[in-house]
Amino acid sequence: MLDKNASAQDIIRHLQTMTSQDAIDSMRRFSIVTDTALGISNPDLQKLARQVGNNHQRALQLWNSDIREARLMAIYTADPTLLTRNECLAWAGDFSSWEIVDAAADLFTQTPFWKDLIDTFSADDREFVRRTAFAMIAGATVHLKKEPDETMLGFLPLIKTYANDDRNFVCKAVNWALRNIGKRSTNCHAPALALAQVLADSENKTERWVGKDAVKQLTGEKLLARLK
Repeated sequence: MLDKNASAQDIIRHLQTMTSQDAIDSMRRFSIVTDTALGISNPDLQKLARQVGNNHQRALQLWNSDIREARLMAIYTADPTLLTRNECLAWAGDFSSWEIVDAAADLFTQTPFWKDLIDTFSADDREFVRRTAFAMIAGATVHLKKEPDETMLGFLPLIKTYANDDRNFVCKAVNWALRNIGKRSTNCHAPALALAQVLADSENKTERWVGKDAVKQLTGEKLLARLK
């Protein structure tokens, strides 16, 4: 059994004993990139991550392996207090799958410079890098409960700017971010819904989709009852 003294190579060798072709085939159905996948579920990886604990230098080594599961282990065991801006930028440059993006986004929002990363990533034209910005916003609205609502509302102009990006993994993340801001609180709901309605009336097809889907979710009876 692996413990906190396990090296990156120890972990990779252990992961290679857990490979599953059936799981790899299943991942493909969810548009997960499987070129370097071993076929191990995220819950199993998270369990293993708790077993070996955080080790930032080891996480950097795991990331450099280019194996899907090793990179997820890197994300789960990196120390956000030690993670540098340059390391975040380097990892983002390697992103090629939405699930890696979304897992890393949760890690990145734990850094003290997370808002700067959102600005940087949103301005980057690479599909998965730009997705990272909006996945970070979506996650921050849920997980950063001590952050004032004004911080989240400050991202609405960014959402408006990039709501016309018609690439699948970007527009879905923009929509996700808008919905999550609107669901965060009564204070956030009205401005987010107002933007969603503006986008829903747009002549741009992608903006209309982002807006209409957000309007539908932000006007649901259960949400409105919760926000009262």
